[in-house]
Amino acid sequence: MNSNKTARKHVRRTALIAGLVAAVALPLGLTASAQATTGGTTAAAVAQRTISGTSSDNVTRVADFYGAYVDAQLDADNGKLATELRTFYVRPDYLREVVKWENRNHADGILRAQNVPMKWTVKSTGTAGRVTVTLTWGQGSTTKLVVDLDRNHKITRIGG
Repeated sequence: MNSNKTARKHVRRTALIAGLVAAVALPLGLTASAQATTGGTTAAAVAQRTISGTSSDNVTRVADFYGAYVDAQLDADNGKLATELRTFYVRPDYLREVVKWENRNHADGILRAQNVPMKWTVKSTGTAGRVTVTLTWGQGSTTKLVVDLDRNHKITRIGG
């Protein structure tokens, strides 16, 4: 094979790989980048992301909870994992209040909605034991929740 055919083959292969990476990465919210060269062996690369936190940090704990809870709500395990997450992250006395709220409002008391958000953001409020959760829905609208936690990082209140 001559060098021009080899170069075109590498470019086509790189373009195919880049397309596959983009098709997989973009629905997941990841960013993809690709480089095609004429004769090199550069392949597609997915941008790396890092998420970190500590178990003693309220923002991390609430982000972990909401991330896992949203995933559990989307799973088909009949709510078992969501129930276990509630039991682990929410203080028992407040969990009873959540159930009462759900019965009155016919909606999920953790998400304060009947459906599941597409994304969530958790931020510190600057007040000890309190964080803000912003839920983003499919049409781009948002819901802001204020989440209070006790010294053991258990949720004691979710409000609008």
